[in-house]
Amino acid sequence: MDEQILLQRITINPKIFGGKPIIRGRRLAVEHILGMLAAGDTTATILEGYPWLESEDIQACLVYARRLVGHERFEPLPIQPTP
Repeated sequence: MDEQILLQRITINPKIFGGKPIIRGRRLAVEHILGMLAAGDTTATILEGYPWLESEDIQACLVYARRLVGHERFEPLPIQPTP
């Protein structure tokens, strides 16, 4: 599926979670889905826990995260050798 279409599933509402990105206007934050995936939950497990959720919603969260990380810049800190 086209990334732009997937990203339409991610919305922001200042009245929900202080304006954090959420899925289709519902009270489920993108960061929550990403946290579940990071903890090892499968897409099937997440979909069981949220019957209204669709697999494309989870894919949209991953696309959203990738785009955010893609714009980050990393400045390594110099490491002082220990004597």
